Amino acid sequence: MSAADTFMAVFGLSPSGFECRVPGCLGVTPNEVRRRHWSKTRRAVAKCRRDVALVLSQFDRPELPVVVTMTRCSVGTLDDDGAVGAMKSVRDAVAQWLGVDDADPRIEWRVEQRKVKRKEQGVLVRVEAKR
Repeated sequence: MSAADTFMAVFGLSPSGFECRVPGCLGVTPNEVRRRHWSKTRRAVAKCRRDVALVLSQFDRPELPVVVTMTRCSVGTLDDDGAVGAMKSVRDAVAQWLGVDDADPRIEWRVEQRKVKRKEQGVLVRVEAKR
């Protein structure tokens, strides 16, 4: 393995894409939206979007089409529609970073979940070239 390959592997990079971690950002579930005051929900969504944008700003924008996989890492799991709803703010931030609307057909969106310890909570965002 070359030095460049080792460097890319350590930082979650590959020739076809990258993976990054946004610690502490779990998104806002649809149930939380209903239970919280609107201003708390708005602040939580804005913080998540800012955090994702900050992490993604360290990477070059890939050429479209791409596959974006958002993995919600938490101590518990949500049902499938709750997980998709919770990742809406992450999806919006990724689309804004890519410079397109999140409904752009050149982007394939995937949502996954993974159980982790509390100190490891956050979102993994993987962006890969679509084949």
